[in-house]
Amino acid sequence: MAGIALSDDDATAVVARFRAITGLRGELKGSRITSTERALLFEILAQRDARGWVAVADGPRLTAARNAGTSDLLLYSALLDLTVGAFLPTSGGACADIVIDEGRYDPAILSGVRGDVQAALGQWGQASLADSRRSAGIQIADVVANSFFNIAAGSPRAARIGAIVAPWIDTGRIRILPLGN
Repeated sequence: MAGIALSDDDATAVVARFRAITGLRGELKGSRITSTERALLFEILAQRDARGWVAVADGPRLTAARNAGTSDLLLYSALLDLTVGAFLPTSGGACADIVIDEGRYDPAILSGVRGDVQAALGQWGQASLADSRRSAGIQIADVVANSFFNIAAGSPRAARIGAIVAPWIDTGRIRILPLGN
């Protein structure tokens, strides 16, 4: 799971620039772009004051959770809690609005997830749900999450994607958050 700290205007500008260069129509998805397009998106994003957090559950942890009967929703919630928990202390006490992709689970379940995030935010911000097709920030976070998924899964593109994200990790603009550590 990935979270990106970026204003709505900046996220919209990043995706608009990406679309203008690549000709992309429709939703920007990490699973549908080439490594070159991914590198372009990270280069465009680098021009903004963006920071990211990537919460990961390694393969053995996922296998153990599944064997113990832990639901996918519980893992999703744990990763979301980890991401939001890492972001909040870096927000400087400023209002923090958190937008969650509404496409993953049933609306009633997501309403509960949104409520949990809102409780964590308290008076400091708003948690909301958005359709990824209509949220540039969620689309960017999807590409970031997919990038780290490819690396963790050892996909054929893992080395190239690792080279793309390395400067972000090296400078601390993206922090990796292992679940349970």
